[in-house]
Order: sequence, then structure tokens, then C-alpha cells
Amino acid sequence: MNPLHERLGNDPFARHSGMELVSVEPGRATVRMRLEPCHRNALGGVHGGAIFTLADSAFAAASNSHGPLAVAVNVNISFVKAPSSGFLIATAREIALNPKLGNYTVEVRDERDILIAVFQGLVYRKTPPPPASPAPTLA
Repeated sequence: MNPLHERLGNDPFARHSGMELVSVEPGRATVRMRLEPCHRNALGGVHGGAIFTLADSAFAAASNSHGPLAVAVNVNISFVKAPSSGFLIATAREIALNPKLGNYTVEVRDERDILIAVFQGLVYRKTPPPPASPAPTLA
């Protein structure tokens, strides 16, 4: 496993939610989640928060794949179809990239390749802090 894949695949909340980072490369990522009873809402359907978390995890992996820390500043999700069982797969791809902002689209599909949700996200790329100046010396 490459170091980037290992770092991005080590998300405690994603692991707790049953997600697996399938692939990551610059500007792209795929995350998979097997639907379990814990992903159900009070009505028995798949909880929208579970679908959102899956999409958000793919978004985070894709947007952080370039190296500099990227944090979400705006996201939107549209639920297209209710999934039932099996796996959900979220595929994130970069739409636009510049030094400070990145725009991403994530499609969530079921194991039959039926579109479940579409997620749009915007990230802000943090710049590393400048190196510390040496302490002044007294002459």
C-alpha cells in the first residue's frame, strides 16, 4: 500500500462506519461501504447520513490526494434513489483545482451501478505555516 493510500485510509470515523478506501490517485478516490443494520434509519431505509458520510469520505480522500491539507468549506448532496442492500460505492473526481480551492463531484452508486446520490464539494487548501525564524541572539 502506498503511503498516501495508507494515510487517507486511516480515518477512524470511516473505519467505524464500515468504509474501505478502494483507490486514491491525484484528484480521484473511490470508497466502498457494505450496508449493515447500523446504516438504517428509524423507517428501515438507509440513513441519509450514512450515504453522506460515504460521499464525504471519498471527497476528503480525493481532495487531500495532492498533499496540502484540504478542508471542506461547502458541500451539497442530492439523493436520487433509495438503496436497499449490498454495497455502496462513492467515486470522487476533481472538477477544478487551483492553489487555494478545489471543486469535486462524488457519485454514489449501488453494486448494480444505479445512481443513488450526487455530492458536490468545495475545499480550501491550507498553506503550511512558514518556517520558524531563528531566535535572535544578543550580542
